[in-house]
This record gives sequence, C-alpha cells and structure tokens, in this order.
Amino acid sequence: MHPTFLNNKTLFSQKKTLKSQVTVFTLHRRKFSSSKRAKSPNGSSLSLSGEKDICMEDPTVQRFPAQSALGTPISSSLFSGLNLTPTMSDEDSVRSRYIERLINANYHPSPSRTIYSDRFIPTRTGSNFGLFHLPAPRQPSSSEGRKDSSTSVYSTLLRTVLFGPESGVVSPVTPEKRSDWTNSPSRNIFRYKTDTSQPLQSLFPFGSDDAMPGVNHSPVKTPRKIPQSPYKVLDAPALQDDFYLNLVDWSAHNVLAVGLGNCVYLWNACSSKVTKLCDLGIDESVCSVGWAQSGTHLAVGTRHGKVQIWDASRLKRVRAMGGHRLRVGALAWSSSFLSSGGRDKTIFQRDIRTQEDFVSKLSGHKSEVCGLKWSYDDRELASGGNDNGLFVWNQNSTQPILKYREHTAAVKAIAWSPHVHGLLASGGGTADRCIRFWNTTTNSHLSCLDTGSQVCNLVWSKNVNELVSTHGYSQNQIIVWRYPAMSKLATLTGHTYRVLYLAISPDGQTVVTGAGDETLRFWNVFPSAKSQNTDSEIGASFLGRTTIR
Repeated sequence: MHPTFLNNKTLFSQKKTLKSQVTVFTLHRRKFSSSKRAKSPNGSSLSLSGEKDICMEDPTVQRFPAQSALGTPISSSLFSGLNLTPTMSDEDSVRSRYIERLINANYHPSPSRTIYSDRFIPTRTGSNFGLFHLPAPRQPSSSEGRKDSSTSVYSTLLRTVLFGPESGVVSPVTPEKRSDWTNSPSRNIFRYKTDTSQPLQSLFPFGSDDAMPGVNHSPVKTPRKIPQSPYKVLDAPALQDDFYLNLVDWSAHNVLAVGLGNCVYLWNACSSKVTKLCDLGIDESVCSVGWAQSGTHLAVGTRHGKVQIWDASRLKRVRAMGGHRLRVGALAWSSSFLSSGGRDKTIFQRDIRTQEDFVSKLSGHKSEVCGLKWSYDDRELASGGNDNGLFVWNQNSTQPILKYREHTAAVKAIAWSPHVHGLLASGGGTADRCIRFWNTTTNSHLSCLDTGSQVCNLVWSKNVNELVSTHGYSQNQIIVWRYPAMSKLATLTGHTYRVLYLAISPDGQTVVTGAGDETLRFWNVFPSAKSQNTDSEIGASFLGRTTIR
C-alpha cells in the first residue's frame, strides 16, 4: 500500500516499533563500540563493510540528503515524531542511514505498480489545439526571479502537452514517460475528429473562399431542374387566336376542358380519354370555359352572351342563363357565385341555386372585361378590362372597392397568391408588357417588372412561392418566376403563336398552355408538395402527341 493511504493508527504503531528498535540498537553500540572501532592510516573512522554495502551501495535504498552542520538530518520531521537525539560520531552516521533504510524500506514505490488516484483526469494528447491559434507563452526575463521561472517551466510543459512536440518545445519528461502515448489515438478519450491537422477555416459551416486541400465542403444544393420541352402535346384544331377569350381550364378531378369552335371537349388526364361534352351549333361559338370548385360542373360562355352550366359526369346541360348582350369572354367560380364578364363591359354575379339568371350586376369597366379571378378565401373578385383597368370587388359591392390604372394596355392576366393573403398579380398587354404586384389589404402597389413582351396569363404555384407567365408578341415564351425576387427559373419555348391560354393541374405540378398554333402543350414546371424533384403522375404516364378530338 502506498504511504499516502496509511491511516493514523498504522503510522503510530510503526513509529513505536521503530523507536524501540533504535533504543536497543543504541545500547548495543555503546557496549561494543571499543571492540568494533578501527583506525585508518590517516586517522579517520571506517564504517563496517557490511553496513556500507547495505546502506551505501544498495541501489534500492531511498536516501535522504546528507546531515546538516548541526547534525540534524533533513528528515527531521520523521525523527522529531520519534523523539530521537542523533549523535555526531561516524558510527552514528552509519546507524542513522541504516535507520533511514529501515524506515523507508516499506515505502519505496514499486516501478511496476500503477498508482491510482481518486480523480479522473482525461488525456487529450491526440487533439491538436493548434487549430485555435493560441499565442505562445511569454518567455520571462532573468530579472523576474525564481517565481517567474517556475511559471515559465509550467507554461512550457503545458504548451508541449497541448500542441505536441511539433510546436518546437521539448518536453522535459522522464525516461519512463517517453513512450508513444502522445501518438496513440486510443488515449484520446474525447477524440471527435480523425484528422486534426486541418486549418481553422475547415470548421466553418459555410466553407471558405479559398480551396484548401483536405477540406470537405458541404455540397451546395443545386437549383431545381425544369424540363425545357413539353412532356405531351395535343393537337387542338380550331383553337382560336383571340387574346380576349379563355378557352382552357383544368378541373379538380383532373379533367381538361377545351373550347374548340362551337364545341367543348374533355380530356381525362388519368386515362387520356377524349370526350365531346357539347356542340352549340353552327350559329354559336365557345368564348370561355370554367370549372366549378367541385370539379363536376362546367360553365360555358358563348358568343351571344349566354352562360350554360353542364354536368360533366352525365354530359348534360343543367341550366342556361342570360344577361349579357355580347360575348362572354371571362368566367370565375367562387364557393357561392359564378361571375361572368362580357364584351358589354359588365360583370354579372350568379347564384345557380336560385331561379334568377343573376343576383347582381357590377359596373365600372369602360371596355370589354377579359379577366376575372376570385381570391382563395372567396372574399374578393379581381377583374381586368380592355380599358387598362384592374378593379377589386367584394361579395356585396356593385362598385369596385379598389381601382388600379397603372397598366397601359389590356389586363387579361390576373392571379391571386395562395400563399399571401391579399397578394394580387396582374399583367398588361402588348403596349404594357409588365407584371405588377398589389397588396389589396393595404391598397398598395408593391412592384413592377417589365417582361419585354405581351403578358397573356398568370398562375401561381400551389406548392412553392413561384408563378408562371405566358407571353405573346413578340417572343411567345413561357417563364417560370421565383417570387418575390422575380428571378427567372426557366424560359420555355415551343409555341409558334401567342400563348393565350393557361391552366394548372390539380396537383399543382403541371401547366398546360394553348396557342393559336392549335396545340396544347403540357409542362412539368412546379415541384410537388412533398418533393421538389418528383415528376407528376401525369407527366410520367403520358408521352407523345395526340389529338384532342
């Protein structure tokens, strides 16, 4: 057992035993001192050879320093506890060293025994604290005295342990400690990096400007890839090239309605089946189509100012309503009303649950109404006209509550944001070419962007804060924008005429565009609600070019 762990009772017992042994030994010395003493040629006293071998030559004996001039050993604390009075003779010196050997024989620590402590101090020898660029310790001057010298030694040892031998400081370790423990990774209890030789910049979460060897930067998220070609093209004979008409709409049941001449056709996106819904006759033509929110009924606006309601599942007309004196080019459904806008500058609010053809008439535009859209909460109706005006109505008003006249051409493109309440986007015709954003809650104009060509349609993504615009003169392109920065994500081309018609699929991933080139093109432009890289079911299932009738 190590001496530091001896209790007081054991130490007192050992002191008492040693005191009795020293007393007997002193009496024995006085009795036989005359017969044991011998003189050297120069008159000095010689110790017994046996004692010299034991006390002076034994390498295992842990010796105290030599006696002082007063004859008091350095280990006076131990002898004072034994109440001994040492002598000044040579024999006394020999006996004192022998006594020291007896006292310290049981307390010499074995070099093969590991001494344990009651504290856990982990080693971090494998860690390279040089990553943190700690300053080197200050070297003390000789005038600072012994205390500063001790501090310098401690700082030198600490720096060697923390920064390793490569720091240029040699650690004054003892021979038994000159093992390879400084290079053993297993000794580093809190090791968390396999390579600590990387510079501090490698710890930055966003990397650094300069490329550094051995540093693995986090991969930068690549922007979403939007296909530049349509995944499906439908021939649409007799699709009119008229800016003021709205002849394409996509239902909640994934059925596309298209007005071609005097007929309306339904294309099922799940089965790719084409069905003829109605034929209005030779003297009539389709000017607008619009699905109810339920996806079961379709409203059809005609050239002669009629609005017809058709049951798509039964292919049967359920109602016909009048009111307009000229063609009906715009239709919009809310949960309660069907709104229709005509060339006669008026908007009619219709409740199909009542017997009347309309419940209110909205007047304000000075030219043909070519754009109508209800907000997602069904509280506000936005209307655009050929008089360059953009008006906002509520459910009960007969006069617009907001009027915006910043556009300099006809306003057909209108879209409410599904993400921000009161955010309205509008686009102007050939003389305007701008997309403008409005906050109808605060009645403020937010921003304006010149697109460089006629804006025909706008639609917001349901899944991300992006929107699509279709254009006419002079580029006939389709642009995907990221709002609010209004940065271009993609520019899609393919139509040879103005892209006058636009609708979005119920899953919010696909848009269909129609043009005077008598084609309908399907584009995968938006991500799904769950993944931004998953193609829509429609786009993955149907490829090629077919005819809608």
